[in-house]
Amino acid sequence: MRDQPPPTPHGLTPDLFTWEFAANPYPAYAWLRRHAPVHRTTLPSGVDAWLVTRYADARQTLADNRLSKNPAHHDESAHAKGKTGIPGERQADLMTHLLNIDPPDHTRLRRLVSKAFTPRRVAEFAPRVQELTDDLIDRFTSGSDTADLIHDFAFPLPIYAICDLLGVPREDQDDFRDWAGMMIRHGGGPRGGVARSVKKMRGYLAELIHRKRQALPAEPVPGEDLISGLIRASDHGEHLTENEAAAMAFILLFAGFETTVNLIGNGTYALLTHPEQRERLQRALAEGDRGLLETGVEELLRYDGPVELATWRFATEPVVIGGQRIETGDPVLVVLAAADRDPERFADPDTLDLGRRDNQHLGYGHGIHYCLGAPLARLEGQTALATLLTRLPDLRLAADPAELRWRGGLIMRGLRTLPVEFSPPRSGQT
Repeated sequence: MRDQPPPTPHGLTPDLFTWEFAANPYPAYAWLRRHAPVHRTTLPSGVDAWLVTRYADARQTLADNRLSKNPAHHDESAHAKGKTGIPGERQADLMTHLLNIDPPDHTRLRRLVSKAFTPRRVAEFAPRVQELTDDLIDRFTSGSDTADLIHDFAFPLPIYAICDLLGVPREDQDDFRDWAGMMIRHGGGPRGGVARSVKKMRGYLAELIHRKRQALPAEPVPGEDLISGLIRASDHGEHLTENEAAAMAFILLFAGFETTVNLIGNGTYALLTHPEQRERLQRALAEGDRGLLETGVEELLRYDGPVELATWRFATEPVVIGGQRIETGDPVLVVLAAADRDPERFADPDTLDLGRRDNQHLGYGHGIHYCLGAPLARLEGQTALATLLTRLPDLRLAADPAELRWRGGLIMRGLRTLPVEFSPPRSGQT
């Protein structure tokens, strides 16, 4: 199945950030790539920013050190009012995380955190991710043949996984689920709800880090949690402060759960609306071939990825991008969703091909701010999709695709709900 963008008359800039746009932004992005690849627009928040939509320009922009992640290079009042960045992070004293800082501080903190967030740690966590995945499927299939895959599966899986990885006690994880639920609603909840949830999470993390620091053994123990690893992480005798550790734990949670919710939700939806690709993957899994699963998840990240726009950047000096001059202090947003469908970079970009090989997508960014949690997100995405397709082979949509609604928000792209139906697994089936 192809999603062929309908033609838009040259000179008539498409509407951006409407509900119709949220449902399918790709025709508008195709128009921008052709006619206004570096486009200045007013965001729903009232902030003016540049949108970068072509792949080559996007890749250059993501790696350009003249574009700062530090909001101090923009209008402080805009950030203080929650118009840029994560609502409530300034009030909660959570600014010193990797998405808001530049080298040399970024280099120092990323090096310290990388010691605690290693590929080996992620690999060792795989059995727990599989256990959580099976448990959630057991729950929503018990006595039922319908479910909302966002609420019942895609949302709780990464929350419980990242809580386990961080070392949040099981008895406190439902609180985290409630706070995260408010954060993911993007304005759909009570006024100020996101900021209040951030503040509550910040208070809890500060207390948890203090308790873990007090009880930390002299030497690491097998299976040590990530917060303990963050506390222990050092570089030439330099340790993370408790505030830096809290900000880092917060951003790992915040950035690590919603991206995976959307990867699972968007990915499942794409497979259910492209039956030939879904059947192709099911056949490969039945034959014990996980190669197509690995390339398939990368293709799902490219085709309709969880992050629509990269997080904020601010010009520290005049910069030319795609022939367009960007002035000092101007905000720049790289549109990953547009870049990853650029026909100058990807053959037949509007076609979903799970076996696509030449697939250097930008779904997890590029350069020094490449997503630190990408290995965990890939593990969760692969585990979730493979287990769903294996245990529920006749999984199907229970709603007209045109009736589905996408969450409002600037950075992330994800479904509000994903109603499905299926034949419940037979007793003893895994």
